[in-house]
Amino acid sequence: MSDGELRPAWSQQFAPDAIQELVSRGPLASISAEWAWGGSTGKGIKVAVVDSGVEWDHPAVGDSVVDGVFVAFDQNEENDYRIDPEPKPIDPAGHGTACAGIIHAVAPEAEIYSVRVLGRDMSGRAMQFAGGLDWAIENGMQVINLSLSTAKEEYFGLFHDLADQAYFKNICLVSAVNNVQAASYPSLYSSVFSVAAHEGHDPFLYYYNPNPPVEFGAPGIDIEVAWNHKQYLTSTGNSFAAPHITGIVALILAKHPELTPFQMKTILMACAGNTRKQSPTTTGTTL
Repeated sequence: MSDGELRPAWSQQFAPDAIQELVSRGPLASISAEWAWGGSTGKGIKVAVVDSGVEWDHPAVGDSVVDGVFVAFDQNEENDYRIDPEPKPIDPAGHGTACAGIIHAVAPEAEIYSVRVLGRDMSGRAMQFAGGLDWAIENGMQVINLSLSTAKEEYFGLFHDLADQAYFKNICLVSAVNNVQAASYPSLYSSVFSVAAHEGHDPFLYYYNPNPPVEFGAPGIDIEVAWNHKQYLTSTGNSFAAPHITGIVALILAKHPELTPFQMKTILMACAGNTRKQSPTTTGTTL
């Protein structure tokens, strides 16, 4: 698509009239959701939620929260942050708990690690965010949920390097795209699983977009989510679409631990709700 052409706003790329039907052929046509994650609970998969923290004892996360850290701004440290242990994590804002609750609902036996980089008002510094992502990469996480981003160009290189580190360590980095049509990082890097919201409430119904940078659409419009102080509320945002994909990735990894991020994207595409298996009467974009 050329610069002169208009594409739907990222939050609308997965509206019913914008979703493209795809057709899979050959070996791709044999990949099914049953093969990919049937019977899986996500057991043993370590998932980091880099966000406002996770309320460790919220009913929506059960006993899935294993550990946590707080990435605090500290100008006395080399990179302006320090990492403090938080074995019983808190969430002053609610946003991270919402994401963790979705992941737990999809992959109930995945192990969740809270990486708190945002404060009560959902604000934080880019270096805190980078520090939290670096911690997750260096501490054995297999999937990292990023329902946050930075739009500051000066951090493009830093987050690109972190995304590459994750990719080369076979860590799946799942990132919500900006809620407005503006560049943000790391969601737009090719190695990242970029996610926007679509309508609907089936946690396993997601779509693939053959025209990146946004690749996947998952439920994120008017959905009930957990919040801090044992609360629940109805909310909308790409933030809540990303953890649906994170949960599915955890299910697939628990069943097929040998998969790389490259292979994982292929499987997600093959199992997407808008990908149809080859048949004589099927039409659409051929894969």
